[in-house]
Amino acid sequence: MQLTHLGHSAVLIEVADRRILIDPGNFSTAWHDVRDLDAILVTHQHPDHVDPEHVGALIDNNPQAQVWVEPQVLKAVDLPRGEGLAADSSIELGGVAVNAVGGLHAIIHRDIPQIGNVGLVISAEGEPTLFHPGDSLATVPSGIDVLAAPLYGPWAAMKETVDFARAVDATHGFPIHDGLLHERGVTLIYGRLEAMTGMTMHNLRDGRPWTVAD
Repeated sequence: MQLTHLGHSAVLIEVADRRILIDPGNFSTAWHDVRDLDAILVTHQHPDHVDPEHVGALIDNNPQAQVWVEPQVLKAVDLPRGEGLAADSSIELGGVAVNAVGGLHAIIHRDIPQIGNVGLVISAEGEPTLFHPGDSLATVPSGIDVLAAPLYGPWAAMKETVDFARAVDATHGFPIHDGLLHERGVTLIYGRLEAMTGMTMHNLRDGRPWTVAD
């Protein structure tokens, strides 16, 4: 498995001869020119996870890619094509299994209605298993080797992030959802995750691919 962090929550996964992009949002532009995708996956409707201005061009430029999104996205964002991926459902992309978990976005404030959110568990035979939780720390799937760890959002505090990472108990982790943080904030939370959990942390913020090793 090879992973490339393309800014904020956008992650390119290359595994079992498949290229899968998760959460092409408007906090980054590095994914705009990505081609030869087999699938585009979206955890929820917020624009930092699915950019309404540019996602259409991404889909058009990858005509062979399957597009699977949390079901509410289909009404919230104008997509050239796409199908709903509800919580507790799964799809097969060649030799890659994608399991959707959770169902609701984390609470931002009691006065803001919760929307749908699916965490995505990506696995393939003989490869590590990745968990991208989107914007929720409520669901902890088992058997995770690599955690895409949200560093900060209006819906999370560091104490919650650390406890979530401990519960997932992955061997490796790398930061996502970092677009609202100054570099000092990234360094602080990254360091706490490394020191206070069992994960070996990997800084992928330079956009270079990382091949996951045991």
